[in-house]
Amino acid sequence: MFEPHQKPMFRFLAVLTAASMVGLQGYSILINNFAVEMVHLEGKHIGIIQSVREIPGFLALTAVYVMMMVREHRLSAFSIVLLGIGVGMTGFFPSFSGIALTCLVMSFGFHYYETTNQSLTLQYFSTHLSPLVMGKLRSLAAISSIVAAGAIWVMGGFLDYRGMFLALGGVVFCLGIWALFQDPTHESIPPQRLRMFLKRRYWLYYALTFMSGARRQIFMVFSIFLLVKLFHFSVREMTILFIINNAVNWFVNPLIGRAINAFGERLLCSIEYIGVVAIFLTYAYASSKGTVAAMYIIDSILFNFAVAIRTYFQKIADREDIAPTSAVGFTINHIAAVFLPALGGYLWMIDYRIPFISGAALGVVSLVLAQFIRLPARTGQAAAH
Repeated sequence: MFEPHQKPMFRFLAVLTAASMVGLQGYSILINNFAVEMVHLEGKHIGIIQSVREIPGFLALTAVYVMMMVREHRLSAFSIVLLGIGVGMTGFFPSFSGIALTCLVMSFGFHYYETTNQSLTLQYFSTHLSPLVMGKLRSLAAISSIVAAGAIWVMGGFLDYRGMFLALGGVVFCLGIWALFQDPTHESIPPQRLRMFLKRRYWLYYALTFMSGARRQIFMVFSIFLLVKLFHFSVREMTILFIINNAVNWFVNPLIGRAINAFGERLLCSIEYIGVVAIFLTYAYASSKGTVAAMYIIDSILFNFAVAIRTYFQKIADREDIAPTSAVGFTINHIAAVFLPALGGYLWMIDYRIPFISGAALGVVSLVLAQFIRLPARTGQAAAH
């Protein structure tokens, strides 16, 4: 599948992707129960913390300026180190301000890594290979999430929250340190434009990325909180759900990459957004644990269809624009993330259905935008050899 000179980069991204998912998914499994059971937070507090969590995503464009001083793959490794520190320290600060602070540290690590991960993938692999690579990496991420969930299941029997956060963060930290001593790059990649800019011909990528970020917040913040707060899922029940969800995604994600090559980005995005409308309306009116658990799994599968936005961008972009536009894209993706969780938290206090009905409306707008996807005749060009 890969040329010999591409294997080091795939291995590098594979290890760091696994580390990022151990950190993120472990944190996601624990944080809502930790916040509710140990810190006694309400929906408005969760919304504010989630808004804080997305500030680093909003600032992802600053990665371009960091890359003027630090090579991109080094920034990827350091980001994972920072992610490990944030996760590991969470249990030591059982307060609203403490969770907000450690969440901010964790989030800087995660979002800087995601920015560089996308950029490196699109730079080092061709337009045909990149969907397959993204599918493989997401499949690996699902396996890593299962490992994290299994570890939490085991650790839950003899460790408190502090111990579990520290163990997960320590593993992530060590993998980041390993990556700091690796150099998977090669010389055939064009230099990137390390400055900020917007191009009119990328307008649809910007718009779809913005809408994807808004939709992501409903999925990440309120669907999980719905399971814990209204349907009273325990830590172990959440762990089982995460394991089932990631087992399904481990199987499905490589198929998504192949589907993009076979059917194109417009169809994949359309399927995602039609599903989003149905799922969010179901969240709003569901009355059983089984229904909301099933919606969470389907929602997670459809969320992975968002790689089609990235591969669409790769096919229309100038190669030297990939790193800076990836960073700008992450900032655009997180514009809604800065205010939507806090706003949604207050709307939740009025009626928990409002955030989900709003999410369905976002799905309709996204579906309309997806119909404008058009690819140039040269889509078979290689982004990297």
